[in-house]
Amino acid sequence: MDDHIVRTIARLVGVRAMACATTNLVNEANRRHGTAPTAAAALGQALTGGVLLGALLKVQQRMALKFEGDGPLQKIVVEADSYGAVRGYVTVPAMDLPKRQDEYDVTGAIGDGFLTVVKDLRLKNLYESVVPLTGGKIDADLTYYLNQSEQVPTVVQLGVDVGEDSRAAAAGGLLIQAIPPYDVEVARQLANRVQELPPVDALLKGGQSPEEILALVFADVPYKVLEQRPVHFKCQCSKERTARALIALGREEIQSLLETEGQAVVDCHFCHEQYLFNREELEELLKEMG
Repeated sequence: MDDHIVRTIARLVGVRAMACATTNLVNEANRRHGTAPTAAAALGQALTGGVLLGALLKVQQRMALKFEGDGPLQKIVVEADSYGAVRGYVTVPAMDLPKRQDEYDVTGAIGDGFLTVVKDLRLKNLYESVVPLTGGKIDADLTYYLNQSEQVPTVVQLGVDVGEDSRAAAAGGLLIQAIPPYDVEVARQLANRVQELPPVDALLKGGQSPEEILALVFADVPYKVLEQRPVHFKCQCSKERTARALIALGREEIQSLLETEGQAVVDCHFCHEQYLFNREELEELLKEMG
């Protein structure tokens, strides 16, 4: 199944919902970072959450999620846009923990800390919100953020079925959100239905598509499909951007690299793409700086 997200709305009851399949992008990210199974599950869940929250944005808007705790994983950073592109990394990709109740201990890996959400809404200033981590799973943290910080009744469910080889057999997510004016009782029923369904990854692994999962959620509630969009792992890095980052380090730093290494190798945190700048290219950067 190709990775994609489906956005729907039930206007009569004031509820919107979206479901996504993210197996390929999760595997691409984990391949690039060489993650151990627990780190792979954590990064996969965070990336899928980024896909869902990115779909709530308007055209050309972007956002970043940072899960930072006192656990051995330390930090997860995910960036997403409104077009279905997402990228992310974990600080300690080799971190692994014993399973708890047959699940990877993502909660223990992250520990206690904070979720920071930064949005570029194409305004003068960035929007930033910080909420404490709930001590639950990543989907519980995102649910808490949307309900507390944005004051929007929402349920988020994420599922990533990772094997001992760190590959995901299935990954995806589901988001149900009330939009004013909404029918409180119907919204509650739909939220309960989400909790009663099998996990998203189990449904996807069983052959259900995001479209079919949403049909299970709405059941007898009329709804309309607004959009089906591909989602993918995509990094914004390039050699040109990396050159600008080197220039930002300053003349002394570039001169030091020339004298000690004779070159510079820059590794992108998000995708692990490496950019080599040889002696001639570093000297050219110094000339550009004047």
